[in-house]
Amino acid sequence: MTAAVVDRLRAAGCVFAEEEAALLLAAGGELDDLVARRVAGEPLEQVLGWAEFCGLRIAVEPGVFVPRRRTRLLVREAVAVAAPGALVLDLCCGTGAVGAAIAAAVGPVELHAADVDPAAVRCARRNVAGAVHEGDLFDALPDGLRGRVDVLVANAPYVPTDAIALMPTDARDHEARAALDGGADGLDVQRRVLAGAGKWLAPGGRLLVETSGRQAPATLGAFTAAGFRARVVVDEELAGTVVVGVRRT
Repeated sequence: MTAAVVDRLRAAGCVFAEEEAALLLAAGGELDDLVARRVAGEPLEQVLGWAEFCGLRIAVEPGVFVPRRRTRLLVREAVAVAAPGALVLDLCCGTGAVGAAIAAAVGPVELHAADVDPAAVRCARRNVAGAVHEGDLFDALPDGLRGRVDVLVANAPYVPTDAIALMPTDARDHEARAALDGGADGLDVQRRVLAGAGKWLAPGGRLLVETSGRQAPATLGAFTAAGFRARVVVDEELAGTVVVGVRRT
């Protein structure tokens, strides 16, 4: 049975067919259905119902953005500036993986997360030990958070609209468009985050935004234009890029 599953996965182009076969065999449920979904191009994490992220098992539903390895850099940089008891906001939270990982690493925090996608919010409420809000960016948040956020992390969509067609099929066809599409240059949602963040950050609060290496100069420029002092952090091993900023006083 294992060899047959491996052969089907390998024929479908799965590079890590042996590892994926072992996970599917251990998942329970109807094996033929699970393998068929994976062969059809559905992300492995959606088929399994979970993703490993920063040592946590994160619940993932079909159609929801799958946490990426590169986003560990966003978590690492947030953990470096967060302290126990901090108010942490995970904006464009998807499954809530970033906020959950920050809380696990820092210790007790007041964690809030928000996303516009109802399926993502449903997942995040399974993963986050905190409040998860549904809505468009800051519109989703209770007014009581204004001026209190110590660490705001945003893995906002940053794929340029025209580049979505070039993405791997598992992402392009099986993740919500709202989690991918960043507009013409990929920075539309980032700019909206930057424009609104100042009203929500506490004095000295940090804003951290994931971006790509190619887009980092433009993201940095957007931070500066919005009144932030900012720096770019790159981890080549993770292929991750994050801009970290604090509002000028």
